[in-house]
Amino acid sequence: MPRIAPLRGRRRELAELEALVSRARVGHSGALIVSGEAGVGKTALLDHITARAAAHVRTERIVASQSEMELAYAGLQQLCGHMMGSAARLPAPQQEAIEVAFGLRSAAAVPSPFLVGLALLGLLTEAAEDRALLCIVDDAQWLDQASARALAFAARRLDAEGIALVLAMRQADDVFAGLAHMVVEGLGHDDASELLRLAVPGGLDRRIRDQLIAEARGNPLALRELPRALGPARVAGGFALTGSLPLENRIEQSLIVQLAPLPASARLLLLLAAAEPTGDPGLLWRASAVLGLGPEAFEAAKDAEAFVVGTRVAFRHPLVRSAVYRAASPGDRRRVHAALADVTSAEHDPDRRAWHRASAMLYPDEEVAADLERSAVRARTRGGAAAAGAFLERAAELTPSPFPRGQRLIAAAEAKHDAGAPGAALRLLEYARALDLTALQEALVARLRARAGYALRRDRSGVQQLLAAAQGLEGLDPALARDTYIEALAAATYGGRLGDAEQVAAVAHAILRATPAAEETGRARDLILRGQALLATEGQDAALATLRRAQRAFLEQAPDFLELHWVWFASRAAQDLWDPAGLRALANRQVEVARAEGVVTVLPIALSLLMLVQMTDGDLDGAEASCDEIDAIKEVTGNPLPQYGRLLLAAYRGRAAEAERWAEQIRADGRARGEGHALSAANFSEAVLYNGLGRFAEAVASSRRELPFTHELNLAMRTLLELVEAATHTGERALAEQAFEKLARVTRPVGTTYALAVLAMAEAQLRVGDEAEKLYRDAIKGFEHERIPIWVGRCRLLYGEALNRWGRYADAREQLRPAHQVLSDCGLNGFAQRAADQLHVSGETLRVRVRGSAAQLTDQELNVARLAREGLTNRDIGARLFISAHTVEYHLRKVFAKLGIKRRTELKTALAELGPASRSVDGT
Repeated sequence: MPRIAPLRGRRRELAELEALVSRARVGHSGALIVSGEAGVGKTALLDHITARAAAHVRTERIVASQSEMELAYAGLQQLCGHMMGSAARLPAPQQEAIEVAFGLRSAAAVPSPFLVGLALLGLLTEAAEDRALLCIVDDAQWLDQASARALAFAARRLDAEGIALVLAMRQADDVFAGLAHMVVEGLGHDDASELLRLAVPGGLDRRIRDQLIAEARGNPLALRELPRALGPARVAGGFALTGSLPLENRIEQSLIVQLAPLPASARLLLLLAAAEPTGDPGLLWRASAVLGLGPEAFEAAKDAEAFVVGTRVAFRHPLVRSAVYRAASPGDRRRVHAALADVTSAEHDPDRRAWHRASAMLYPDEEVAADLERSAVRARTRGGAAAAGAFLERAAELTPSPFPRGQRLIAAAEAKHDAGAPGAALRLLEYARALDLTALQEALVARLRARAGYALRRDRSGVQQLLAAAQGLEGLDPALARDTYIEALAAATYGGRLGDAEQVAAVAHAILRATPAAEETGRARDLILRGQALLATEGQDAALATLRRAQRAFLEQAPDFLELHWVWFASRAAQDLWDPAGLRALANRQVEVARAEGVVTVLPIALSLLMLVQMTDGDLDGAEASCDEIDAIKEVTGNPLPQYGRLLLAAYRGRAAEAERWAEQIRADGRARGEGHALSAANFSEAVLYNGLGRFAEAVASSRRELPFTHELNLAMRTLLELVEAATHTGERALAEQAFEKLARVTRPVGTTYALAVLAMAEAQLRVGDEAEKLYRDAIKGFEHERIPIWVGRCRLLYGEALNRWGRYADAREQLRPAHQVLSDCGLNGFAQRAADQLHVSGETLRVRVRGSAAQLTDQELNVARLAREGLTNRDIGARLFISAHTVEYHLRKVFAKLGIKRRTELKTALAELGPASRSVDGT
């Protein structure tokens, strides 16, 4: 190994980096964020660890460029360029996603960001197959948004692949929150003094030395470069640069001062290299020829040690690039971008060529603007909404005619909004106001302003603006008007008790006026819109027929892309109609369409529906997997969907501490946003939790909060059944009767098997003898017919408890045994424990399931084991859990060791012991 010069004062940082690489060498992966101000020594640390690791690991290293921040997946493509030969070994959806993202193939759908992240993880894993992999991204603060999110996604899923991922940036970005983080600070006084001594031969007055160290704050680059820029006389006299500028700017100034003596041709060459971020030497040579720059320019730049031209063009420090580009005159920047546009392939790299052409323009030019617009379309198809917004914004700036300029500004604002930047969207819309817009453009601006404003503030004004925008679109674009109406109604309705009833009524009445022909057209969207408006204005009885027609239409009509935007109300109708089969079909289809269309903004909502179906069906493991997928998508997209699924799962599983933490958080978040649905979710979940644990007084306290709001239906309506159960156990007969009467008012008119079974189960708890028994049996029969095992188990539990109270212990056991079995199988640990306790009361002692080796499995090991038990391959399990196949294999080895088994076929028996513990139901 070649001798590597030591880094002064960096023992701790080097030890952490070397430990990361050492773990990768033995098959354990990890990611590390390295942050610190410009010039503090991050790049030197990366150089050092790269050199030390070279003999033992494969290294892939890139430097992100500020000029590429607007090109979707530009950073990722640069990092993965040498790995794409392995793309054919990825699962087909992942291979397609990353190839579309990189512009290597076209597809009808936008690539899913989490599929791109999974593909990245797969490529890294393939690259580390034979030798550990060290991946380094320097200046990661300049990564484009799509690349940053994909890297963060992959980083969080590294486990057992032999990969070390290091991302260096000036400040840790929120997208990388939660990853291991090392802050690099300035050198201590002694190390800084020694570095300064080496930088200024001949010695310094102690006071002047201390002044320079204090001014540089121990920043190594500043300690080396500032004295060079000042010159010996000024340093010796203590005449330092003014301290009013930020240190980064002062370092850049010092670098520019050092480069000032270079010939103009050499400085222009450096600017050319700074404007070309890919580091392609061939491109640099061709562009320099266009500018008439000869070998003497290269020699002068090389002598100044500003950059190196080898297999790639690299500056001696990333700050040199930014300093050269910022210091250049606008005219020189335009010259180099024009030269780069001339030599960049329009066929193979059209987007960079378009960006260079745009950067070379001083005046508007329709041809260049149209080129940028085409780049925006390509960026959209590759999943880069942020990049599309940047291309369109620049296209609008270069558009000479008012009408197309307005079109492009509106399109840019929409792209910015879709990329999660509503503030930027509003800024662009302000520019559009100064133009002479058409009526349709004015309406589109109003709609976008309302949507972006609501995304930022979520206040009453957002609902009013959405309603006004919908009305403005009525005669111009009826389909878009309906889309806007549904957004307005969703915004108003979701507020519930924390919203404004007058606003809900105003939106609903406007919808009724706008959809008089809904019943005749039979279109699903028209029907659901009108049905929800009727529900808001005239109540359940008036809306039922229209909602039923809407439900049938959604299930019978071919799904399309626009339908995804209506998923929330369509699913809400299925829940309010107590239609589990319809909800199952709708949820599965919505997930399927959202995946096929790559609409990750909607997919979490569709998965939330699927999760509700899985919970109702007693598949809590499946619901947990859906929650995992939702979380993975949220990491990539920044979607702020509340964690209702985690709360409900914790409640059903009887994990009190976890459920209470989620309930507190969701309740506070809902109040802050003014969304009453969050309060219903918290109250309902707590009621389920406490009923399961037999803490009936607390269940009463949580569920009775929903009594005034049962007209909202949905979770508020379902909480009534929990209140009946809790109140009958606490002896509060009047309260139980009140809850039952309210429940009857929202179930009898619906008349479905599910609704009538719920009503029968509630009424049975208020009756005795033969009447109660008939009601219990009718309820059980109805739940079995609808295939709802959770309620079958809970109803048998209540029936068994009643039989115990009546002293009919033998009959009680006939209900309690299957109740305990189904509740255990579903994972409702609290309710299963209640059934076990009641069996004990009836005179039967259950064989206590002692938690053995299976209870030692981690959550991830358990998830892997469950899927392996179902026959999924390692690759399929990895795709489902968003981890690599290597990590699946690693976890399975640990599972087999802990369970004492050798084959997957033994998993079913080994995992069977994971029923509820005999005495603990709080997740322990």
